[in-house]
Amino acid sequence: MARPVWSGALSLGLVTVPVELYPAVADHTIHFHQFERGTADRVRNRRVNERTGDEVGRDEIVKGYDLGGGDHVLVEPDELDEIAPERSRRIDIEQFVELAEIDPWFFDKTYWLKPAKEDFAKAYGLLLQAMDRSEKAGVAKFVLRGKEYLAAVRAGEGVMVLNTLHFVADLRKPKDVMGKLPQLPKPRPKELDMALSLVDEMTAPWRPEDYRDEYSKRVEELLKAKQAGQEITHDAEPEPSADVVDLFEALSRSVKNRKGGGTDSGKKAPKKTAPKRTAAKTPAKSSKKKASRSDPTDLSKADLDKLARERGVKGRSKMTRAELEKVLKAS
Repeated sequence: MARPVWSGALSLGLVTVPVELYPAVADHTIHFHQFERGTADRVRNRRVNERTGDEVGRDEIVKGYDLGGGDHVLVEPDELDEIAPERSRRIDIEQFVELAEIDPWFFDKTYWLKPAKEDFAKAYGLLLQAMDRSEKAGVAKFVLRGKEYLAAVRAGEGVMVLNTLHFVADLRKPKDVMGKLPQLPKPRPKELDMALSLVDEMTAPWRPEDYRDEYSKRVEELLKAKQAGQEITHDAEPEPSADVVDLFEALSRSVKNRKGGGTDSGKKAPKKTAPKRTAAKTPAKSSKKKASRSDPTDLSKADLDKLARERGVKGRSKMTRAELEKVLKAS
């Protein structure tokens, strides 16, 4: 079992629950050491004085902030420690927001929150159920490894989930990164209709288990082959698709190929059918049953959104649960 990377308390008003923080994501990247070609000699990185070429110990290194033009402001590690955020052991929820209001742009890393002891399971479970029923996320700040983080605490997978979030100052606007975008011409109605048809043809339930890291798999196969002294073979390059100048023709051909189970290169591919949904393992596992009920008060927020979309309710994305219930009861 993994060890917690942080321990402290989750605080909501006057309710405090001691918790432990566990990473929810594991890095499966294949890592390599560096060797000099033709030898068994490892190549290592060293901290070297660029003027003298002498290696410098960690204790002799200070930090420098680049002012430009070769000038730097030098800062001692102790000076940074003095202004570092307090090593607080609390995750204080400051407010709740609709989870859908947080743009995916803000999300960074994901962690699980677990009650530190069995004695705190009741309070933990109460907060978990409240978050799950409300489908809201608690916004908080906390300190991890000497750095202050913004976070969203929510329900998921039967436990509390903590997502670290980027601060607004960390996010870069498209125009600041890419410069001015070319003027985007308005699409012709038939082109837009055909593009929407293609989107509909390619729409299926989200099943993350269907997607795998194929490159890492090929690297593993390469390493096994080299270890066994086998000859390394490569798959043939796929045939390039024929160039299509007319946008409407390209969209039409794409829709036709999806319906016929083929590809744009003319090769037949097995037709995919939408996989059946299985019951979720979270507290919301009865949502499918709820969706069949006529009373909107029995539905989850996600099912209310779906029903509102089916009935063509305008402005539904900005409505609260109560507003959606009221509109759907009246429709």
